[in-house]
Amino acid sequence: MDAPAPDRFYVTTPIYYVNGTPHIGHAYTTILADVLTRYHRLFGRQAYFLTGTDEHGLKVQQAAEAACMEPKAYCDSMVGNFKDLWDRLGIRYDRFIRTTDDNHIAYVHEILQRLWDAGEIYSSSYQGWYCIPDERFWTEKDLVDGNCPECGREVIELEEENYFFRMGSYGDWLIEHIEANPDFIFPETRRNEVLGFLRRGLEDLCVSRPKSRLIWGIPLPFDHEYVTYVWFDALLNYVSAVEEISGPNGEDKWWPADLHLIGKDIITTHCVYWPTMLKAAGLELPKRIAAHGWWLVEEEKMSKSRGNVVKPLDLAEQYGVDAFRYFLMREMTVGQDRSFNEVDMVQRYNSELANDLGNALSRVTKMILRYRDGVLGQPADGDEKLEVEMKAIASKAVVNVPAAVEALQINRAVDEVMELVRATNRYLEMREPWQLAKDEQKKSLLDTTLYTAVESLRLAGVLLYPVMPEKTVRLMEQLGFYPDMTGGDYESLTAWGVLEPGSSIPGGESLFPRIELPEDLRD
Repeated sequence: MDAPAPDRFYVTTPIYYVNGTPHIGHAYTTILADVLTRYHRLFGRQAYFLTGTDEHGLKVQQAAEAACMEPKAYCDSMVGNFKDLWDRLGIRYDRFIRTTDDNHIAYVHEILQRLWDAGEIYSSSYQGWYCIPDERFWTEKDLVDGNCPECGREVIELEEENYFFRMGSYGDWLIEHIEANPDFIFPETRRNEVLGFLRRGLEDLCVSRPKSRLIWGIPLPFDHEYVTYVWFDALLNYVSAVEEISGPNGEDKWWPADLHLIGKDIITTHCVYWPTMLKAAGLELPKRIAAHGWWLVEEEKMSKSRGNVVKPLDLAEQYGVDAFRYFLMREMTVGQDRSFNEVDMVQRYNSELANDLGNALSRVTKMILRYRDGVLGQPADGDEKLEVEMKAIASKAVVNVPAAVEALQINRAVDEVMELVRATNRYLEMREPWQLAKDEQKKSLLDTTLYTAVESLRLAGVLLYPVMPEKTVRLMEQLGFYPDMTGGDYESLTAWGVLEPGSSIPGGESLFPRIELPEDLRD
């Protein structure tokens, strides 16, 4: 299969609240973006990966006050929590944006002024229900049992002068756009959820907060007594981040994004507010918005109050970064919830990485060192049935992995590779190279067997590289393969027979030693 047709791929994560503690949900979204970026580069595309922090709003202001710090200084002290974690999890973004960056603030001013001048923003008195934690107004019909429909917490009644974006006038247009572009919102359940929300009627959006109750925000360019609603500010990061790397005449343009990755809890802001804002400002819409599910603990959403937050760095340090990345990508189906269980993680690691992949690599390299002095032999010219079957399984993985990635089915992509690994182990059991080595007349078949196994494992390393970038490079090096994985030639990297007979196969230490369950997790 050829690389995906478009030559560029721009992916974003949500920008995370700077005063939050990074948990497995943050890690999953950001690792998923990193994996997708690496895959698309492997397929030969240019890619741009954006993440960052959301640093304005009441929650940040209150946290700074509690810490006896100025808000900007407080943000400066907190942003490293995310940057350090992403670095330690092997995440390589192209830009880490902060909503306190000067270019972002200037871009927010530009868009607000553009909408004000076009009459898309107006001033009015408003009375409604306000959720302080979410910093959002709700109408009476939005409330659930009198509480915020998003977080379930108490709301207060407010009446004040504010500025409003004429979002309601774009309701019918947005319904038409979603229906005409079924891939715009993924998965279908979230698409239907958004359509249901829109069909109840779309109201205008309050886009300001008076400085009398909120200081920490971007001032409105047309009224400095107000600051910008935090979501109106935050969403514009997806465009402001790439505006500065575009040429003066729009050349080298990255917007619109190919994919926004979000959690399902922020679907309204991204699938309703954001498209209407872009439409009003005369900007293109993102091509796709994918809302993944939650990582649950004992079937409950993680939260500080429940005390069930899973800390990604603890797991990565205990079991290894690549093992942690592998588990997240292997277990979660994008769009669905998944319960996290440390026992499952260890069992998955031992079964697939230690037993299947690690064992196959160790067996093959040791046999080449023992039987062929660490040199890859010459395979026979003609293939027998088992070799034909192995090449077919390898070819299937090479074709199906890009298709699964395009469909955002990373778990299926991983399974395609692991099927190749399992087939390699079955092939070795059937060919029994340890028996072939005893018969000099079967030297050619032994060389063919070992060559077939090496090429299969090399391909597995290439195809799993985006998921486990550190371990797979070491795997390929043990097989005498030293490719540049930063900008891929997919067809060349995944062709059969890349390794030349006579190549040195150095082998090495076990990449995936078995893990013993911690004592407190054993039955």
